[in-house]
Amino acid sequence: MPNLRISEVAELLAVSDDTVRRWVETGKLAATTDDSNRQVIDGEVLAHFAIEQAKNLAAQRTNSVSARNRFVGIVTKIQIEGLVAQVEVQSGPHHFVSLITADAARALSLEVGSRTVVSIKSTNVGIETE
Repeated sequence: MPNLRISEVAELLAVSDDTVRRWVETGKLAATTDDSNRQVIDGEVLAHFAIEQAKNLAAQRTNSVSARNRFVGIVTKIQIEGLVAQVEVQSGPHHFVSLITADAARALSLEVGSRTVVSIKSTNVGIETE
């Protein structure tokens, strides 16, 4: 699974680096260290944490969004069946589900914990990697 640095986790969860560090210090979010001795969060652990955190954030925030938005997020679930892939992404308090081709999901190397960008235009939700 991918490991994400504190700054990347903060961006994905729409919080400050300090907030992520506090979560790590208090044991709310588990961290390890990489080869460079930097704190990192396992992508799959973060995916589960993001879902739970989003429930709290959604209750606290009411953001309006216009068309043509792009949201940096983390893949929380992916199901590939036949020619179709269903991809779920959490970006802060926002939860997105997109149906893309299985080939596209494989080409993007999507897996739970992967960083991704959700782009919305009208009724279409697309998935891309940064």
